[in-house]
Amino acid sequence: MRNWSDEYLDSAAVDVRRQPQGRSAAADARRTELLDRLEDFFLAEGFSTLTIEECCRRLHCSKSTIYSIASSREQIIQAVTRHFFARATATIEAELAKETDPARKVTKYLDGVGTAMRRNSVAFYMDMVGYQPTAEIYRLNSSAAARRVRQLIEEGVLAGSFRKADAALAALAVAMLIDGVQSGELLEATGLTAGEAFSELGELIVNGLSVRPSVAS
Repeated sequence: MRNWSDEYLDSAAVDVRRQPQGRSAAADARRTELLDRLEDFFLAEGFSTLTIEECCRRLHCSKSTIYSIASSREQIIQAVTRHFFARATATIEAELAKETDPARKVTKYLDGVGTAMRRNSVAFYMDMVGYQPTAEIYRLNSSAAARRVRQLIEEGVLAGSFRKADAALAALAVAMLIDGVQSGELLEATGLTAGEAFSELGELIVNGLSVRPSVAS
């Protein structure tokens, strides 16, 4: 089963192989702390104009410390973007694990994606989709989200909560709508933010698929 962060994990495996062997737990913790703090800067302001020197000033650290994340500014930007999606996925999946109702799982998953995306400033979102490497990270995670929702829909059908006849159509519609969010076309057409679009999507799916009580003749 692959979820929103699997593409991150695939890419991260390459990054890990580039790191010196035997890195201490303290070094790992420090790297995570740096990624967390850089993520806050990126999400609030974007990254296109943020220099390594400015990052060092804000984090009160040296360039060598920043470059312990990755070996170039471009790779650091990608590492921070992957870190954002991985942390968001971990949070969403932890909440999803507490839920047993199939319909609530779908809405909770997409609400979680929406909550994560609402952390993005317009500046970060535009930088992310405008820079090819981070746009690709976003595209991979959007595709993974569509597959995860399809899986949740299929589980709902098996549980008898969703109508089987419409499940395949709903899954395809989800993929198309998520693609529309990722490309920006849906956001431009509706005036919604990415976070709002994902949250609304959950309600549309559940309301459309829910098994309707039979009406006695």
